[in-house]
Amino acid sequence: MVNIRLEQTKDFREVENLTREAFWNVYRPGCTEHYVLNQFRTNPDFIPELDFVMEEDGMIIGHVMFSKAEIMLDDGTVFPSWTFGPISIHPDYKRKGYGLKLLQYALEKAKEMGIGLLQMEGNIEFYRHAGFDLASKMKIHYHAEPRESEVPYFLAQELIPGYWGNREGTYCPPKGYFVADENPEAFEAYEATFPAKEKAFQEGQLPQFCQSCGMPLTRIEDCGTNADGSTNFDYCQYCYKDGKFLQECTMDEMIEHCAQFVDEVNKQMPKPMTKEEYKQMMRGFFPMLKRWKK
Repeated sequence: MVNIRLEQTKDFREVENLTREAFWNVYRPGCTEHYVLNQFRTNPDFIPELDFVMEEDGMIIGHVMFSKAEIMLDDGTVFPSWTFGPISIHPDYKRKGYGLKLLQYALEKAKEMGIGLLQMEGNIEFYRHAGFDLASKMKIHYHAEPRESEVPYFLAQELIPGYWGNREGTYCPPKGYFVADENPEAFEAYEATFPAKEKAFQEGQLPQFCQSCGMPLTRIEDCGTNADGSTNFDYCQYCYKDGKFLQECTMDEMIEHCAQFVDEVNKQMPKPMTKEEYKQMMRGFFPMLKRWKK
């Protein structure tokens, strides 16, 4: 028998382990969603009234959490909005309708609370069944993509008709979603409290890039190594070895270094770039990489 209820303190570790199992190697080698959840419960943006677990015969098989969010309107004012996730279903119960049932329940509760607009990042082939569509159709832009881009993974839904109106603005995910990147040592210490699992590249993952030079990472052989010789999935073999960066340089110096490979990059581009165009692109991209974030 399926039961959906609010998460309780006694559920925390079980739900975090469920989240880890549900997301492991799905979007990237390993995952961070369980740490996001662990830290988010004390975040002021967290909405405890929309923190649900799903049980099957008394065992927790699903979970979803919601958060406050904001959209920066084109006139410079901030418009209140909301998001949700991670939403987790135990691997043994995926593709059996449980995820949609949990989400539809949660969306109805959100609407009852007066939540008028949701944005999230996900697969439209699944989320359209819960009423989501491309956010770009509502003139809601994603902060990390060109304004004119359709952004196929950025979705939105107006729960209360007329809440959004004819506005236009840019959405930024809550800062709490990036806690693992901002506190990598704390995340690694937390991750070490779980049984070891093997990280791997798999088909369907989001594109992975070296967090120093931006090189695409698609194979173990592309990656650098940690001090103990294990694979480091954040940095490439040309930037990181044995737990250390191979070059001590500034971000601008790294951009100058990478610019010499523009001809190789152009082999993968539909329209070739000049060296200066490539450098300009990197100046926009590199500040988002882990090594250069301020």
